[in-house]
Amino acid sequence: MIAISLRPTGRRYGTVSFASTLHLCPVLDLLLADVPPQWQSEVRLGLQEALVNAAKHGNNLDPNKTVIVEFFIIDNQYWWVISDEGAGFVAPSDACDLDCTQTQIHEVDECGRGLYILHQVFDQVHWSKCGTELRLCKQVKNRFKPIVR
Repeated sequence: MIAISLRPTGRRYGTVSFASTLHLCPVLDLLLADVPPQWQSEVRLGLQEALVNAAKHGNNLDPNKTVIVEFFIIDNQYWWVISDEGAGFVAPSDACDLDCTQTQIHEVDECGRGLYILHQVFDQVHWSKCGTELRLCKQVKNRFKPIVR
């Protein structure tokens, strides 16, 4: 089951919660509704990875446990806060500095393909101290540069 708290008119936020499952297409469609089309496929990949991790690794695919996603837009920043009911996750100390080339991807497998994807897709990736909440931000720049006079 998917529960949705729709954004009130004129506000740019909302909440989606769902029982732990890997059937994520409807959830991803909701979360990507306001993302500019040129960014949707990239952000979809990152969000899918984060949601799979929350449902599978966090909640062990227990249908009695819920994944909650809060999303909001501030200026040109798109934010998603993903929470699960698991025991928590401790990111490797170098996870924030993942800057792997194609030849290094096999080395990333130990610390997680998902971590690599998250750091490539999103501009900001932050875990809570207890490791059950992940904050993701995608900065979408304006197409037009401001006129400097």
